[in-house]
Amino acid sequence: MSELVEVLTKDGSYSLRSLFFHENFHSLLGALEETNLKFTATSNLQRFKGKSLNVLDICFGLGYNSASLLNELIKQKSYLNLYALEIDKNPLEYSLSNESFLKLWAPKVKTIFESLYRKDYFEDQFFKCNVLWGDAREKINIIPSSVKFDLIYLDGFSPQKCPQLWTIEFLSKVTEKLNSQGYLITYSSSAAVRKTLRNLGLEIFTIKPGFKNRTFWSQGTVAIAKFDKNKFKPNLNFEKLSVMEEEHLLTKAGIPYRDQNLNSSKDDIIKQRLKEQLLSNLVPTKNWREKWGMTKLAFKS
Repeated sequence: MSELVEVLTKDGSYSLRSLFFHENFHSLLGALEETNLKFTATSNLQRFKGKSLNVLDICFGLGYNSASLLNELIKQKSYLNLYALEIDKNPLEYSLSNESFLKLWAPKVKTIFESLYRKDYFEDQFFKCNVLWGDAREKINIIPSSVKFDLIYLDGFSPQKCPQLWTIEFLSKVTEKLNSQGYLITYSSSAAVRKTLRNLGLEIFTIKPGFKNRTFWSQGTVAIAKFDKNKFKPNLNFEKLSVMEEEHLLTKAGIPYRDQNLNSSKDDIIKQRLKEQLLSNLVPTKNWREKWGMTKLAFKS
């Protein structure tokens, strides 16, 4: 775990910083707060009370998103089939050794996580959980094609740090696995990611900033497959993109990441996109920032 450094966030919950990616796993405002605001609350889990659901957690990491999900489903007695994709076992090892993390959840969450660490799976009468260790671009192919997900959490490092998980080709594989009316939820408000998801046929929404986070214009993105507004249940956590956000997609920032054979390096993906941006006649993102009074720090593009 030499490349991982412990971080205490402002809400008192612990996270990690990757020295390899030069990026924290969570917002410094709070790892737990970020999980609850961006993923759990946005999932509309009450829809599945007493029912079963399929969930895919891409970049399981420390396990906050899955732990929070499990915690809520334990309370409402729902049935879960969970697949998690993760390349590094060390963050889960850290979580299992951190009492502050474990105390956040029902005791059963620890039991499940211990089983995932030791055996890569857990199963009882309510939950069936599998973790697939390795490159998500490869491991996603192991999931049976018959399994379609009601929720997909995409929580990798940011597109500029880890573009491999935000390309047209990978996101196409991910969205193929969404159920009708399924939600893909991510913290990213990247124009490239949003434009790609829209081009793949999903309806795009923005996760509204919490009261404490009004300096941010978005907390992330929800993409809904085969969106049917007649079946859609209103969610207080997300809404349609604003005019400002729509204009963001029309700039050079909206040019996608590409990885044709799903085996390109980070550097090659970044270089190819930069080349495409240089040759593009789209509006420079700088113009959009100036128009809307944006700073680079306000979002991850």
